[in-house]
Amino acid sequence: MTAAAIPAFDIGGKQETRARIPGNHGIWVGITCEFVEFLVLFTVYFVARAHFPGMFEEGAGRLSTVAGTVITLLMVTSSFFIACSVARMRAGRRRESLGWLIAALIVALGYPLAKYIEIRWNLAHGINGESGIFFTVYYYLTFTHLVHGFWGILGILWVLARHLAGGYTAEDHSGLEALASYWHATDIIWLIIFPLFYVLA
Repeated sequence: MTAAAIPAFDIGGKQETRARIPGNHGIWVGITCEFVEFLVLFTVYFVARAHFPGMFEEGAGRLSTVAGTVITLLMVTSSFFIACSVARMRAGRRRESLGWLIAALIVALGYPLAKYIEIRWNLAHGINGESGIFFTVYYYLTFTHLVHGFWGILGILWVLARHLAGGYTAEDHSGLEALASYWHATDIIWLIIFPLFYVLA
């Protein structure tokens, strides 16, 4: 998420813009920890892939590309809707901001649902965590991402409750920006996971 421009004033009273990081320090500490965690997991992925290239090539062909694509579309769409919510709030259009956030929640809830359907499909086709190193790494990485997705959904619910209570204004909506920053980070990580498992392996 790009830095927001906020008004500032110099000594002469002239208005100028000053860039700032959206959200708050706490959320960026959390995002940094999330990136470090997945950096370790991606390192495990590439080490395992280097040692078992045949298993990774074969394993990718057994996964449901449709499921991976649906999850990708859900993540990207919900991320876009949250960005729209932030943009409307910055413009002082609170009701529209609220509508976009509700839409983001509805779409985001499709992620765990789609993942549940995918797991059932996997199990029906004999794909579980003991089906080979590729699937062990696949389940570990995607389940870890799903946990972060659940945290993001809980964040959406919390921010939505505050939004409904009038907790945000055009001048003060750092909580909404923090949510958007976290969800965008989680979205970016999925955009790395998707090609590694469903396309390029």
